[in-house]
Amino acid sequence: MRKFLVTLLTFACLGFVKASETGFLMPVPQSVSWGQGFLQIDSSFAIVVEGVDSGRSSHAAARILARLSKETGIRFSPPPAKPNAGVLRIAVRNPAPLTPVLGIDESYSIAVNGQGAMLTAGNFFGVVHGLETFLQLLRLDSSGFNIPAVTIKDEPRFPWRGLLVDVCRHWIPMDVLKRTIDGMAAVKLNVLHWHLSEDQGFRIESKRFPRLHSFGSDGLYYSQDHR
Repeated sequence: MRKFLVTLLTFACLGFVKASETGFLMPVPQSVSWGQGFLQIDSSFAIVVEGVDSGRSSHAAARILARLSKETGIRFSPPPAKPNAGVLRIAVRNPAPLTPVLGIDESYSIAVNGQGAMLTAGNFFGVVHGLETFLQLLRLDSSGFNIPAVTIKDEPRFPWRGLLVDVCRHWIPMDVLKRTIDGMAAVKLNVLHWHLSEDQGFRIESKRFPRLHSFGSDGLYYSQDHR
């Protein structure tokens, strides 16, 4: 009995170690293999998009770099001239539709070592997921800000990963809604159910039937000028 309990405790500890190694990644990727060393994040770090790109991948990369700058306080320079400087290269294999559809390829892979990082994705949606994971890898230790050496392969377990936001009963300002969408992206959700109208409220401006929003919103509605 004592031997059984010791064995059970050993497996429990091993399980805890494994979970703690990936617990800061949300959701935990399908495959994570840690390496030795790290990629230094300093002012020379840059993100370069290669392959098929409609501009959306570059825009997503720019947003992540801005968030990285905000989190670290580092002002990043234009792409460095030195080939051995820290660079995250993004390779996009295929174009993507404007909006995601169920079953679309959302997979990505990340490889990080001391010389640089590579994010490979089938299309733009995989790029977005991979960038969020890359940002979650950021850490601060005695050497400064860095990304640990790691190889990650990931794809969603479920095709529909959604959130319902009911603004008919409880009004949510646009800036809060945008932060909510950023939070959804961070944990790789892909469907927003934005509940805008019912008998409890009508929260969207109607040019054709203006009394709908004027009488059904208490003055709290999203105008067509909202961005």
